[in-house]
Amino acid sequence: MQTIYEGKASIWFPSANEVFYNPVQEFNRDLTCAVLTEFARETLSLRGARVVVPGEKERVVVCLSDEKNGTKGEEASVPQEEEERKGACLRTASVGERCEEGLRVLEGLAASGLRSIRFALEVPGLKSVTANDCSAKAVALIARNTQHNGVSHLVQASQRDASMVMYEARGRNERYDVIDLDPYGSPSLFLDAAVQAVSEGGLLCVTCTDMAVMAGNNGETCYSKYGSVSIKSKYCHEMALRIILHSLDERANVYQRYVEPLLSVSVDFYIRVFVRVRTGQAKVKNSASKQALVYNCVGCGAFHLQRMGKSMCQGKHMKYSAATGPPVGVSCEHCGQRHQLGGPIWAEPIHNMEFVHKVLAAVSGNPSRFGTSKRIEGILSMITEELEDVPLYSTLDHLSSTLHCNTPSMLLFRSALLHAGYRVSLSHACKNAVKTDAPAGVLWDIMRCWEKNNPVKREKLSETSPSYRILSTEPVLQACFDIRADANPQSRKRHLTRFQENPQANWGPKARAKAGGGISTELEDRRKQFQGKRKCQISDSSQLKSFPCKKFRKGTCTYGEKCCYSHTPEKSPSPGDAAEG
Repeated sequence: MQTIYEGKASIWFPSANEVFYNPVQEFNRDLTCAVLTEFARETLSLRGARVVVPGEKERVVVCLSDEKNGTKGEEASVPQEEEERKGACLRTASVGERCEEGLRVLEGLAASGLRSIRFALEVPGLKSVTANDCSAKAVALIARNTQHNGVSHLVQASQRDASMVMYEARGRNERYDVIDLDPYGSPSLFLDAAVQAVSEGGLLCVTCTDMAVMAGNNGETCYSKYGSVSIKSKYCHEMALRIILHSLDERANVYQRYVEPLLSVSVDFYIRVFVRVRTGQAKVKNSASKQALVYNCVGCGAFHLQRMGKSMCQGKHMKYSAATGPPVGVSCEHCGQRHQLGGPIWAEPIHNMEFVHKVLAAVSGNPSRFGTSKRIEGILSMITEELEDVPLYSTLDHLSSTLHCNTPSMLLFRSALLHAGYRVSLSHACKNAVKTDAPAGVLWDIMRCWEKNNPVKREKLSETSPSYRILSTEPVLQACFDIRADANPQSRKRHLTRFQENPQANWGPKARAKAGGGISTELEDRRKQFQGKRKCQISDSSQLKSFPCKKFRKGTCTYGEKCCYSHTPEKSPSPGDAAEG
């Protein structure tokens, strides 16, 4: 048994892999505590209570919208005199104390109970926290850790099926104010029960770690789980966020409910969404117009969105009808290639900027509260700069690789878009992202102008390739690459931590917990085989792949029938032989 320290909690954890725990998810848990605190602050203020957070003194509002209002974007301290005057007559809710007007929280898949215990120790304004898991060993560990941290008056351990716990809480008076779902893999099995068991205006927190499915490797599997076809594209991480939001809204609509996204993040190897769930038949009718299909060109990567429905305001009433389309022709107008069809996805904003600013202000004003405060501040600051009304994004490296030309700097490309009169921002989901309201034709015009200054060898381009078709067209827009002051966002100027390096070896998703503990021998062998495969080339021919190389299929491989993909020549290899493998 080992002791793990995270936040205010200390957890007794078995050395064997009997109960799941991943230290890399500390950022996930820190961010959830920060979001839950602000949600409790808003909710309890309506119930006549005021939350008190240790170390929180004066709010610091981080202003990063210099592109919008022309200011410098510096930090500004805003006194809370009005809030203090209002809070003087309210009951106080402190950390670690049971609040009768507080939130009822359910962690459906608690494992070691670390997240629930951290809620009890770090989030004020809670009435109860139910830490549920179907594993008997996990529940026993939760009970021990609850007593060890002195939060037995707030945290109750439960050994039941998570779906049944939520289905039984569908009654109006039994619903939970907050439900947190962080499963190993896909949360799709629990979403139907979750959208019913959240109270009116309650908070639903969902994590997805099945990114291979949601990022386009298995579109048919994604459809079976989330009702949406994923596409393998450069914007796949934001599309994954929009897929889970679509799935949540679709399932909520069945019960005359709908979702309002508060914060959606794509970090590391998973995505995390925080949504409010509300009830309203009139609002549910508008849900179709919030969803969209995605037409993605397989050649140049240009994409278009097709809304599923259309809503129009007619006086005091709304009229709903089917959308018209499609927005594209048989082939791509830029490169002549075919389109892929993906979705439907959530096409509305994926963040509530007012709520994000509140969370950012709280974290910035109390940086010692979380171990990952710097990264939380960096990612939330970047989110506040994102264009809310522009779904998906292009990437600068993909635009350049399509044309086989040099890549312009992000400042140059952003400046060209701003000079052309369009809006542009980065995205927290991808460091090379260009999120803009400019159509794809403008992006290719800018790249054509860039290519004229940095020409490619057009004689080597195939006449049927996307690059040849795009470069054969003269640009309509003459791009200006003069650097603009507002082309560099404040999050970059302030050098905030946005994309961190891997913190440790073998970093990423951990192995699923086993009843007997440990990790399967097969998994350990696979890890050893593929770890550092690019740095340490395999010399033992028995471990090499057995299928033939590309030259073999063309009939030009000198090894004949003995050829294998990574074959090692008997004599010392020449540069040409190395390239062949």
